[in-house]
This record gives sequence, C-alpha cells and structure tokens, in this order.
Amino acid sequence: MPKIKKQDIQSPKGMNDILPQDQPHWQFVIKKASAILADYGFEKIDTPIVEHTSLFTRSVGESTDIVEKEMYSFKTKGGDDLCLRPENTAGIVRAYIEHGMSVMPHPVQLWYFGPFFRHDNPQLGRTRQFHQIGAESLGDDSAAIDAQLIFIAYKLLENLGIKNLTVRINSIGDSSCRPQYIKALKDYYRNRGKKVCNKCKRRLKTNILRVLDCEEQNCKELGKDAPQIVDYLDEDCKAHFKSVLEFLDETKIPYLLDSHLVRGLDYYTRTVFEIWPEEKEGGSSLRMALCGGGRYDKLVNVLGGPKTPASGWSMGVERMIMMLKELQVSVPDYHPQPKVFIVQLGEMAKRKSLLLFEEFRKHGITAKASFGRDSIKSQLRIAGRLGIKYALIMGQKEALDGTIILREMDSGIQETVPLNKILEAVKQRLKE
Repeated sequence: MPKIKKQDIQSPKGMNDILPQDQPHWQFVIKKASAILADYGFEKIDTPIVEHTSLFTRSVGESTDIVEKEMYSFKTKGGDDLCLRPENTAGIVRAYIEHGMSVMPHPVQLWYFGPFFRHDNPQLGRTRQFHQIGAESLGDDSAAIDAQLIFIAYKLLENLGIKNLTVRINSIGDSSCRPQYIKALKDYYRNRGKKVCNKCKRRLKTNILRVLDCEEQNCKELGKDAPQIVDYLDEDCKAHFKSVLEFLDETKIPYLLDSHLVRGLDYYTRTVFEIWPEEKEGGSSLRMALCGGGRYDKLVNVLGGPKTPASGWSMGVERMIMMLKELQVSVPDYHPQPKVFIVQLGEMAKRKSLLLFEEFRKHGITAKASFGRDSIKSQLRIAGRLGIKYALIMGQKEALDGTIILREMDSGIQETVPLNKILEAVKQRLKE
C-alpha cells in the first residue's frame, strides 16, 4: 500500500470544511434568505453543480477572467466538455429555456443557494469553493424590477444584522449605445496603454471595460479621467437608469454613482450594482462587496431562448458570515435544548430506549442519549453538563418489568413509571 502523504488527507487549497460550530451562522443566513425571498414571491431552484463548459463560454464571455483562467473544466470518458459551475445566472437561464418556463406567468422569479468553483488565488472572502445565494427575475424589462431586486438584497443584509450599507450603481448601456462608449474608451487609452498593468494590457485588447475596475493603483489613477459611460447612454438607457435611481430615492436606499463599476461578465446590460459595507472609522479589514448583480436582457436569447429581459444578483455567503462575526451579530443555535436524557444499561434497555427516543421525537420532545456508554453514572454526568432537567433511567430490571425511572436532575428525586405512561408523565412535568 502506498504511503499516504500529509497533503493527501487535507482539504484542497481554497476549499474549506464547514464545521459543526460554524453551522449556526450558515443556517441563520439560509433561513433568513429563504424566508425573505419567499415573501417576495421567489421560488427556489437547484441546478447541477456540473454544466457544459460551452454554457459559460457563450454567456460569461471567452475573454473574461472566469473563462480564461478560473474554471475547473474537464473532459468526461464519453468526450463531453464539462466544468464545475463558476456562477449560476447562466445555469438558471439554461433551466428556464430547457424547461419551457417562457410559457409561465412573468416575471419568473427564482432563487438559489449552493456551492460554486473558481480556480482563483485564495484570499480574504474569496475561496476556490464558495457559496452563493442568488435571485433572478426573468421576463420584465422595467426599472422597477431592478430597483426591487436591489431593495430586497439590501433588506436581506439588513435583516441579517449587517447595517450601514451602500449600493454602488452604474449603467453600462446596451448594444445600441455601448459601442460608441467603447470607441471613446479605446481612444482615451491609445496613448496610455503602456502605463497600465500587464493584466490590463491584455484587457485593452479583449475586454476594455474591465480596465475601469482594476484595483492596481496606477490603473485607478489613469482611469480617473477616462470617459464616463453615462455620457454615452442613448435616451432609452438613460431613462431606464434615471427611473431605477428614482425608485431607490423613494425607498430611501442609499446609493453611490460609480462610473467605474462594470462587473466582470459579458452578459450584463444597463443596470449593474454592488452592495458594500461602509468603511468603519479607522478602516475595516473586510472591504469587500457582499452582493453584486445587474440586468442581462440578451442572455436568454443568446443561449437559444426567446427574447426575454432579465435581472438578478448573487451574494457571497462566506463573506456575509465573515461580516456577521466581525460585527458580533448574535445568531441562534438551531440545536433545540434537549428536554430529557435517556439513560440505559444493558442490551435490552438500549433497544427499548431507542424506540422511546423515537417516540419522544415524534411528539416534539427533544431527547438526548449516549447509547455507546454503559455506565449510568457517566451518562448522568453528561445529562448534568447539558443542563437537562429530567433523566429517564432504564436498566435490565426496568426493561423486563416494562417500567422506567423518572429522575429530576436538580433534586435527585426519582420515581418509577410504567413505560407506556412515561410520555404523558414527561409532558405533564414539562408544563409545570
């Protein structure tokens, strides 16, 4: 047998375990999100973790960082080119087309939660396997839908306890006006191309809009005087964007116009936005977008469906949980406090106790037991550490007699009760 290397029994780089002590935060986020999205009429959808690679090259864009460098792609034994999904808007649109959702009443409003994968350099708030909650609305081109989606995302984060948020928003136009802007941008960078970072030198040729949101300081300085896309919007795009902002004004959602916000995916049109926590006094280590999204009116048609306007967003769950922990937001423990502890000694008692455990569970009484331990004293110690009020003790004698001992943990007072009456006896005492 080959020797096992240490790295062979560690999780892959950038892919983390979610341990039991972290589960309350995850359950808190998912429960809040599912409740709020259901209230607003969104229905849950689950799509495969693996999709055809071409789905993303056609939708996200061949020249994007995701497709060029970050996808986990592979060829199956049958010759199919597949990949681990790097995002889910394309998967939602694929499902919308495949299952004939275009005949459903519109807008079709869907939400999802699940893992996604990008072969990126792991860093704060960014792992190679990450989780997102997302919402998509298909079939309505109105500015009200964009504003509603932003409002819902903002309120979801607020309901989680993440306050002092700002929406960064921009319009990147559409195919009728964006070409003129791209031409102006190319003209601007024609004599400045040598000064940008190596990544942006490539972007100047393949995806020039991405130069605007580069985080390299020199590129940020060069971009300050670049043409702004809002100056190139046609009348329809300008009216749409103005209406989105008016809706946000009405709902009192704070926003900041960000002319450099373009988002990194080719399918976006018109509205794009991100939601950021405001920077704390003295600076915060968690300067990262918690939510991002926008409108993608052409994507359904590009992937073979009917012309269908659409808009959506996604949130990084790991990032939200990091914020909750930094803000010390209290989250409930979703493990209900056990009401009784079933102590058993001997094989027959263990068998009967297991059935009793299930009986309590069916009647909504949370029970706890340690079926692997044989010492009554050690089992009672566990019950004491858990703060359980009543212990039920069954040994060989009780198992044969069809009885069980009901013990009050605080006082030590105990009585023998017929096994077929113990459920009612416990219910009565829990009411007292």
